[in-house]
Amino acid sequence: MASRAVVRAGRSPPCPRVRAAAAAPAWAPLPLSCSLPPGSNSSSSMPLFLLLLLILLLLLEDAGAQQGDGCGHTVLGPESGTLTSINYPQTYPNSTVCEWEIRVKIGERIRIKFGDFDIEDSDFCHFNYLRIYNGIGVSRTEIGKYCGLGLQMNHSIESKSNEITVLFMSGIHISGRGFLASYSVIDKQDLITCLDTASNFLEPEFSKYCPAGCLLPFAEISGTIPHGYRDSSPLCMAGVHAGVVSNVLGGQISVVISKGIPYYESSLANNVTSVVGHLSTSLFTFKTSGCYGTLGMESGVIADPQITASSVLEWTDHTGQENSWKPEKARLKKPGPPWAAFVTDEYQWLQIDLNKEKKITGIITTGSTLVEHNYYVSAYRIMYSDDGQKWTVYREPGVEQDKIFQGNKDYHQDVRNNFLPPIIARFIRVNPTQWQQKIAMKMELLGCQFIPKGRPPKLTQPPPPRNSNDLKNTTAPPRIAKGRAPKFTQPLQPRSNNEFPAQTEQTTTTPDIKNTTVTPHVTKDVALAAVLVPVLVMVLTTLILILVCAWHWRNRLVQS
Repeated sequence: MASRAVVRAGRSPPCPRVRAAAAAPAWAPLPLSCSLPPGSNSSSSMPLFLLLLLILLLLLEDAGAQQGDGCGHTVLGPESGTLTSINYPQTYPNSTVCEWEIRVKIGERIRIKFGDFDIEDSDFCHFNYLRIYNGIGVSRTEIGKYCGLGLQMNHSIESKSNEITVLFMSGIHISGRGFLASYSVIDKQDLITCLDTASNFLEPEFSKYCPAGCLLPFAEISGTIPHGYRDSSPLCMAGVHAGVVSNVLGGQISVVISKGIPYYESSLANNVTSVVGHLSTSLFTFKTSGCYGTLGMESGVIADPQITASSVLEWTDHTGQENSWKPEKARLKKPGPPWAAFVTDEYQWLQIDLNKEKKITGIITTGSTLVEHNYYVSAYRIMYSDDGQKWTVYREPGVEQDKIFQGNKDYHQDVRNNFLPPIIARFIRVNPTQWQQKIAMKMELLGCQFIPKGRPPKLTQPPPPRNSNDLKNTTAPPRIAKGRAPKFTQPLQPRSNNEFPAQTEQTTTTPDIKNTTVTPHVTKDVALAAVLVPVLVMVLTTLILILVCAWHWRNRLVQS
């Protein structure tokens, strides 16, 4: 069962003072302590009063969808997650409030661990504090109330059930970064937070559990695979960059510490941009399953007929020479032009037929690689199929929307994205959704052979030689099982054009997808209920007081 965040508005407007009945408009809501003046007609103002309340409720519904005013970076996964106060690690504002309701699978319990805690305690935790409760709703019981600047929260906090509530409140204060906390189910004994770095651990090799949500907008890593990451880099964010752990789900990482190197490269992978780093005493790498080899676009193991596309850009240049940017030109690292689509719309695709099911763990893309043609795909979907007819769009587990992958930001640099979990399929399609001027790209698939459970592994031949003459005859024909007719799919006929204009009006905006967060799993009905329940209680109380006041004044008039 998914976790949810319930956010309550932090500031409530003061109740207006009504000095004289005649000075107040007919629609003005009266304070709870006021009384109706003699001779006033409560029934005539009631419809306007209810109309005002209805408008207020509609406004609050929209505000609830904005997560309130005290919540910072939030990712709540089914087994783990991360949450911070607003503006973290900068000073949190005055008079804010945020409430998170976290729920995991029934039978599990929850462990919360703090990476940083810095809440001002000048008021003895009266107005600035963090409260943690067992359970959710009216039946919840308090575990503890916490405040303090630079408070060392080294111990973890455990719930008694599968539900827990975290409440952050701020009043008037001067300083304080707020907090960063991570949670997981109780059986993840080696939970760390998103702020832990390799320098926090002394062992040369260790395994830790990373929570979901460690793609922090304010954190920074240096390095890449396979060379390693600088020891100052947050472990879990580097794990997302390396493709060994999912930002949406979290997961286990296995770390190896080695001697540092003089220089750490910068690269973009899995929505994380690593920056250039300089000499450090140590670095760390990750142990992996080894299923990250190239599948044959660059080497030529994937033959030209296995690469097809929705359309092909063809034109005749000013010298009369014909040019065709065909699908087989989409090989990563191959000199020359890329594949480019004739049509620039979201229905274009580049398709790879792997001849049999493979375990596909990632993709590397680049743009045109030609300085005179600044074309590249900046965002795309991935589709996969077993037969080339029925296609499935890749989605992350527990997410009901198609995954949009961060593509390239220029025409020449490589960008890697990993599939967690891996894709098991024969056919792969790249479906561009955003691009610069024209849809143009080169690519490589990462993965390994897929061996179904219960089937012994087959011995594989060594990779083909790199000699260009030898590559012509290295592709073996697909094996066809006896008694089974092969299934052939006819690709669409490529379209071409005779001119080559730079269609700048069809350029899409490059997505600003850098170290950002995944959209929190927040259900709108829960957030709305958290706002409406206290409002409805206030409304009912107000109506009762108005009726009592009206009845009281009516009796006084009758008696007089």
